[in-house]
Amino acid sequence: MRAIDFFCGAGGLTRGLLDAGIEVIAGFDLDERCKKTYERNNRPARFYQGDLCSVSPSAVWKALATRKTADVLLAGCAPCQPFSQHKNCKRDDNRDSHDSDGQSRLLGAFARLVKVIGPGQVLIENVPGLTRVPGFSTHRRFVRMLCTMGYDIAEGVLDAKHFGVPQRRRRYVLVAIRGRFATLQAPLCGPGLRDYATVRDAISHFPPIRAGERNPLVPNHVASAISQVNLKRLMSTPHSGGDRRAWPRDLILDCHKGNHDGHTDVYGRMRWDEPAPTFTGKCHSISNGRYGHPSQDRAISLREAASIQTFSDNYVFYGFNQHIARMIGNAVPVKFAEALGRHMLSLRHGESTQAA
Repeated sequence: MRAIDFFCGAGGLTRGLLDAGIEVIAGFDLDERCKKTYERNNRPARFYQGDLCSVSPSAVWKALATRKTADVLLAGCAPCQPFSQHKNCKRDDNRDSHDSDGQSRLLGAFARLVKVIGPGQVLIENVPGLTRVPGFSTHRRFVRMLCTMGYDIAEGVLDAKHFGVPQRRRRYVLVAIRGRFATLQAPLCGPGLRDYATVRDAISHFPPIRAGERNPLVPNHVASAISQVNLKRLMSTPHSGGDRRAWPRDLILDCHKGNHDGHTDVYGRMRWDEPAPTFTGKCHSISNGRYGHPSQDRAISLREAASIQTFSDNYVFYGFNQHIARMIGNAVPVKFAEALGRHMLSLRHGESTQAA
């Protein structure tokens, strides 16, 4: 099976599909800064920079180097933040007037390519809210188009922690295939199955560092600098799951005073023996979620974040730290992608497989 990865970013989905035994030909993404990270870790896959709204079918045909598409997989895993950079996409005159959400524009652009290319397989991974955003009509039209084109479809919400990822990450997945019965991959981890992977499994082997430090021997093992007051806050936060409710009164932020108990994940520590919370593009910052190291007085490093996203330790990220954090947080976890890839292969080969 050969694949094209749209919204490839740093290559989480591509790496997982490669590990599953799928030949990934190319990745397309708007952010050219991802090119070095993508290509150096996923050879021989090529990175193509471009807005999906303007990518032509001929560019996809050129990357595939053939018009035979029975074994082709087109995968679309758009990042989940608002797509302000896509506001200049040409308007689809068939689109509902209220359909202004960036997700819908990108899904419509992806649908256009699927309709012309006609791949044997289609895969979508996104936030569960994709089916509830304004412009949900775009999603319904996409599903109707796939049915009209002869695809069998399975869709639902899967959690990456059920597939060997040490992170709670619920994602909407759509699988479409021609000439086979579509199912979703059943969980591999959980009650009666393998144990869930934990934060300890992912990061306990990395050498200690302090906030603002970098270990020169471990690629991307660098932790964000924090202020003295935030260092005091972390030092007052109990290890392995503690949060701001343990702070002395003089360290409490003004917005949290008055017995305000909401948003306790912010400035909190991860738990050693549980999956991590869902990552975002700011997973290296203690002020943006429960991204504190379980026992060291700092946020998790970029390397640790990548490991929790199940990138291998030799998967090197290039760029400045904030952009690397965004690449890591937006990525499809590699082991989740590998499970999806193995499942797509089993469906294509007509092998029996568990259905979710």
